[in-house]
Amino acid sequence: MKKLALVCLCLLLTGCTAVRINTTDIDNTIDVVLSKNNKLYNRIGKGYKYYLPRGMTYIDTNDLNDKLYSNGVYYYLYVDAISYYYKADVDFAEETDIYYYRKIDGKKKGYAKIVKEDNKYHITFVYNYAKIEAIVNKNQIEEVILNSSYILSTVKFNEKVIKIMLNEDYFTNKEERYDIFTRKETEDYFLVDETDEKNRGD
Repeated sequence: MKKLALVCLCLLLTGCTAVRINTTDIDNTIDVVLSKNNKLYNRIGKGYKYYLPRGMTYIDTNDLNDKLYSNGVYYYLYVDAISYYYKADVDFAEETDIYYYRKIDGKKKGYAKIVKEDNKYHITFVYNYAKIEAIVNKNQIEEVILNSSYILSTVKFNEKVIKIMLNEDYFTNKEERYDIFTRKETEDYFLVDETDEKNRGD
């Protein structure tokens, strides 16, 4: 009884509220999590920070991209600091004939899509100038969408740090301008790590 009273008191003092989410409904999960003004963070990158949900593990960083892991799934987080800094207008076309697609409109824009590839499901979730990709089994979809929603909804940028990085040509790679969402998709390190996929199995 004392433990229950202590938990209730902590929730009251911190202003936190317990929200039950129906994670079997992808649309509901996205709506509920993205609607929260969650200011928590426990990971700090170069010019950004975000909240890594309990049970997830940080693995590695490549430039502005983080590799994460949870319950047999590798998550690849891309952060587009340049587009954020210049407040680039983003517009995502609707997609059809795939397993799942959801366009997200509002102050922060994005989309979530799931494409079936053989016996796996390729999740791409874009929101607030950040993107998460993962390749999962069907029974892992709901958990990955939930974790991705929390991460992407808590990404916060530091404009002062980004400006310093721009002035120091941090985003310039010799002859080409650094563009995360297009450049990284052609590299092996992120998007799909074949070694990870083979080691993880079905």
